[in-house]
Amino acid sequence: MKSVKASNVVAKTLIFTLCVILAILSVLPFIIMIVNSTRSTYEIQQHAVSLIPSKYFMSNLHILLGKSFNPAVGFVNSLIISVGVTACSLYFSTLTAYAIVMYEWKLKNVFFTFIMAVMMIPSTITIIGFYQMVYKLHMTNKLFILILPAIASPSLVFFMRQYMKPALSPSLIESARIDGAKEFFTFNVIALPIMKPAIATQAIFCFVTSWNDLFRPLVLLTKQEKYTLPIMISLLKGDIYKTEYGSIYLGLTLTALPLIIVYFLLSRYIVAGVAMGSVKE
Repeated sequence: MKSVKASNVVAKTLIFTLCVILAILSVLPFIIMIVNSTRSTYEIQQHAVSLIPSKYFMSNLHILLGKSFNPAVGFVNSLIISVGVTACSLYFSTLTAYAIVMYEWKLKNVFFTFIMAVMMIPSTITIIGFYQMVYKLHMTNKLFILILPAIASPSLVFFMRQYMKPALSPSLIESARIDGAKEFFTFNVIALPIMKPAIATQAIFCFVTSWNDLFRPLVLLTKQEKYTLPIMISLLKGDIYKTEYGSIYLGLTLTALPLIIVYFLLSRYIVAGVAMGSVKE
């Protein structure tokens, strides 16, 4: 009996130690990035890794703002695109999954198979045709054109369908219909709150992916006042003789801070989703 308890203690200790090591490895790059934003280029070149902040934060900020880097404009543009993409993709994907799960129609399985097939197509190979269409419609340099395609998100539809099947009871929807509730009212008032953990989980991934997206905005946005933060960061280069790494790390820190805030705001819903998935009625 004592040997069993001792082995359990050892196992728990090893698991705890492993979790601590993984947590440190996950947080360490962000700490190094923030610390490097306070160091000079010479210090970074001499010792790339350091956990001790330096005194060059204001100097790096002055250099950063002097490189036609406008964090306010980039932040607003990135925020508009990321919030729009997240809201559209989550709502319409959940609505599509609701139609697949809660309705019976002849081509339902064919439609879902088509969605699965679209998931296999890389989005980058469609950018040429998409750009030609946007150019002919004179919609380049419009933030809206980066938000609208988010309505169709096959991977989100798949995730929401898989979560909705065990989480949302058809009898609950039928009860609402018997009571005279309209379909959109039933979806918005009954289905969406039940799907909140899944929506919050995917909201983090959608927001982070959209916020960090460089390729598509770089193709469709050519005016400086329309640039997002990732585009501005990609253009943070010095002259041919010197690159100011301190200001670049500062720009990266400003870009990453909103993502960290969004994660902490929504992380509790991820825990709720995991707890809900582990409980069977």
